[in-house]
Amino acid sequence: MTLFSSMIRMWRGPTPRPEPEQAQDLPEAQLAALSPDQPLCVIGDIHGCASLLDILSRKIAEEVDDDTRIIGVGDYVDRGDASADVLRMLMAEATPTGSRLTCLAGNHEDMLLGFLDDPQQTGPRWLRYGGLQTLASFGLRGISETMSGTDLERARDGLREAMGPELEHWLRGLPLYVQSGNVAVVHAGANPDLPILQQDRKSLLWGHAEFFRRPRSDGLWVAHGHTVVPEIRQQGGRISVDTGAYATGRLSAAILYPDGGTRHLST
Repeated sequence: MTLFSSMIRMWRGPTPRPEPEQAQDLPEAQLAALSPDQPLCVIGDIHGCASLLDILSRKIAEEVDDDTRIIGVGDYVDRGDASADVLRMLMAEATPTGSRLTCLAGNHEDMLLGFLDDPQQTGPRWLRYGGLQTLASFGLRGISETMSGTDLERARDGLREAMGPELEHWLRGLPLYVQSGNVAVVHAGANPDLPILQQDRKSLLWGHAEFFRRPRSDGLWVAHGHTVVPEIRQQGGRISVDTGAYATGRLSAAILYPDGGTRHLST
């Protein structure tokens, strides 16, 4: 049985980032009602927790219908111990024709790809942010955060070989956002003054300084990961779904319905 397949017939480290201080939001009565074009199931940051992904996928399969689109918000790798398994599981589900799974890019996928492109420049930072665990999950051990020069290039070559060209190609093609009705799903956040189509890559992958400070005024809800919250939070036009799986053991998903209803699932 593959991920999410029992009900969906067409489907084939460091301390968690703290919550930002919440600014004054619009009163809930002034917010537009959630209205995606179809049911959406938004999965929070997985961070190498393959066993939690398996548990959550079974819960999702029991809850959703065939018309539900499932979206991962990114950060599938690093920090947890099974990044290689997570990536292979997700790619196997997302790539067949007719799949309803969309995997977005996160900043940790961005760092992994940066390591493949320029290990000497980007490697030390990525290794500090969980890259060591990802390398180990691909069978590459004996690597330390203090490595430099040709040692990093050898580690890069080993990772590229272990991943294989298909997985690397899939990672490089991950989209930055999905928009359905008045719901946009991104990894980290968005500039509240700009439509999603005009957002820059850095804001979507790493967040924007004003994202938690000011609500949007265009009626758009932004569902996102990246920032750890104790439980799924829906307020101020934002839906935060990252519950810190690698540190808490809680991987979560929010199901958003066209009639404005929601349901929250967690391991």
